[in-house]
Amino acid sequence: MTVDPRLTLTEGEPAQRVALSDAEYTALQRLGIATVVPTTTPGLYDVSASRKVGAVSFGRRELLVRPKIQDLNRLVFLAGYALKPDIWRDDPVCLEPSDELMPALAEAFSRITTRAAEQGLIMGYHTVTDTLPVLRGRLLAGVQMNRRYGMPLPLSVEYDEFSTDIAENRLLLLATTRLLTVPRLSEPARKRLHRLRAALSEVTLLPRGLAAPAWQPTRLNARFHDALRLAELVLTAESFEHRFGSLTVTGYMFDMWKIYEDFLCTALSESLAPYGGQCALQHRMSMDVAAEVTMRPDLVWFRPGRTPRALVDAKYKAESPGGFPDADLYQMLAYCTVAGLDHGHLVYAKGNAANRVHRVRGSSITIHCHALDLSLTPRELLGAVDDLAARIAVTPAKEI
Repeated sequence: MTVDPRLTLTEGEPAQRVALSDAEYTALQRLGIATVVPTTTPGLYDVSASRKVGAVSFGRRELLVRPKIQDLNRLVFLAGYALKPDIWRDDPVCLEPSDELMPALAEAFSRITTRAAEQGLIMGYHTVTDTLPVLRGRLLAGVQMNRRYGMPLPLSVEYDEFSTDIAENRLLLLATTRLLTVPRLSEPARKRLHRLRAALSEVTLLPRGLAAPAWQPTRLNARFHDALRLAELVLTAESFEHRFGSLTVTGYMFDMWKIYEDFLCTALSESLAPYGGQCALQHRMSMDVAAEVTMRPDLVWFRPGRTPRALVDAKYKAESPGGFPDADLYQMLAYCTVAGLDHGHLVYAKGNAANRVHRVRGSSITIHCHALDLSLTPRELLGAVDDLAARIAVTPAKEI
């Protein structure tokens, strides 16, 4: 039985028996970062990793859930690729070995951003809407008439201002502020983050809940590319602070199934592009004639004319003792039946099962189960996705 105030879980490993209070049990159940099963002994629970990774502090206890991908650089590549494939393809950011993802990201982000900012922050034009006693830029006549009732002053104006308050710096500020809330940061990293926060003092901190600012790689922001991609990655984590009775729960979580699904769909869409047609992600299909039941395959590859050519579903989950889970086959069978396709493809994060092919009895449908090895280097992994795309492309399709 675990009595240590810090509980460490790893995806795919057996559950640990832990003593939890009622509030701690409720918190873990609602957050979904771990699977908590009551035992026959009151107050004792079997706790195992779910499909989320991260760190949670609840009261005096800490829970760390590690991914089954032991190399954090592989995880960072997977998570970052879907954000901007062109940047992450050839130049992945390298993290130092660490037990936790966010402290490792904080260390890398603080070093890289500090080094880039030594030459000064990026400056650019951004649009400002304001009320001024003098005319600057252009007058917002509609606003002046509707909200100022035609009064001559102050003037409602809009103008372009050249400053550091631009999308790139707002993104860096959001990430810096988020990382400063992460526990167990190294002291050097925390000091660097505080200095960055001071350097970005004239930049607008966007309210919580708004979408992260969008940026595009250019020659002008080239030295900040690594910092900006890391900032985007930091902000994909679900950061939270909740109260369950008198218990305060804080931490961050990454959805591993979402990271895997986004990576596979983005990379596979790129790999299928040379074969023509187009890919749609989370394409909506009605299972029944009355359109009361909706299905959303992860990726549908259409031939020209919007006729489905192939269906792909990403599966980041543990295998059943006999191989791939049967429920996934039933799901893909439904997809293929509705889309009128003879072949469907399930792509798993590689485990112990080899690739399998299931031909459905009494039907022309064949379901292909593929396994993608996430322990490969980024270049090898993208090569494996290219090979998968080639196999999908040569799979016969029913002519409709």
